[in-house]
Amino acid sequence: MKMENKSYYEDKIRAFDAKIEAQKIAFSPMTFQAIRALIELGLLQKISDSGDDGITIKELSADSGISEYGVGVLAEMALGMGVLKINPEATDDESKSGLGKLVLGKVGWFLLEDDCTRVNFNFTNDICYKGAFNLIDSIKNGKPEGLRVFGDKWTTVYEALSTLPEREKKSWFEFDHFYSDVAFPEALPIVYAKKPKHLFDIGGNTGKWAIASCKYDKDVHVSIVDLPGQTAVAEKNARDAGFADRISFVSGNVLDSETKLPAGADAVWMSQFLDCFSLHQITKILTKIYNSVDENCDVFVMEPLWDMQKFEGESYALQATSLYFTCIANGNSKMYRYGELVEAIEKAGFKLVTAHHNLGSNFYSILNFRKLKVES
Repeated sequence: MKMENKSYYEDKIRAFDAKIEAQKIAFSPMTFQAIRALIELGLLQKISDSGDDGITIKELSADSGISEYGVGVLAEMALGMGVLKINPEATDDESKSGLGKLVLGKVGWFLLEDDCTRVNFNFTNDICYKGAFNLIDSIKNGKPEGLRVFGDKWTTVYEALSTLPEREKKSWFEFDHFYSDVAFPEALPIVYAKKPKHLFDIGGNTGKWAIASCKYDKDVHVSIVDLPGQTAVAEKNARDAGFADRISFVSGNVLDSETKLPAGADAVWMSQFLDCFSLHQITKILTKIYNSVDENCDVFVMEPLWDMQKFEGESYALQATSLYFTCIANGNSKMYRYGELVEAIEKAGFKLVTAHHNLGSNFYSILNFRKLKVES
């Protein structure tokens, strides 16, 4: 199955431009921290607030209390990245050697105003940045070696979530919810078209889908299956939302042989869950589901598939997220392509019935599977 983005098959970039891209990669850790400094010191916002006229380095220094040197090196790097521009019509009257008046570039606007960029940036800084230095070891060992920055007693990031520092925890959950939650309005009519009475939400996390389901369908009962730390949070959220009588919980590790899935589901829902596991583990999880459901149960899988994205930027973000899984989350999973995910699920005895693509602003896919009939 060929991908829509032809750039994966063609190498048409000019050598001059290719060298510029290579330099960006070579210095990317430094440039990332430069932009982080501009944001956290409030300098990028001050430049934005100056409007089309702009603001000088001297004025920025006076407003922020940061030295002209410090403001200058950050601003010059931001110019090199297209984050800032110089107003060609405004002059820096205070100094002949001045850089001029700085204005926000389009790239800078997205860094300040675009929710997707903000969530990705904070997630990279707070969760991934330090641990990324251990990517090579993670690749070699098949373990999330970068997770050690949060402590040495965890085998996956999911076990560590409840103990993360507040800033890191906030960035992780904002990242996780941002990508899945925006597709919920389009996903709910698909999942509840046949009015399932009992839905299993496997990997239900904090209970957002379960609560949205109860609001959408007044008759549905949702059972959340997740690790004990997650079900404890979800139980509180369900109670606070007034759905304690319609949301129940199965606590345990779905990969553990001792964790049994109860029977009786009319539908099974997994939202951005299977990307937390290797292809082999995905088949193992689906085999467990296969053994607990009948042939009338719809199994829905919602994932952002990187080869089914409309735009190159979205695919790039998902490819980068795979590296988070490699060095921080678990060491063996990734953001999958359409074909490889379908194949892993069908190995467990399911058949793809329908596929819905491009849901929400982040272009999610919902794959609907059913258990193959066993010929007597």
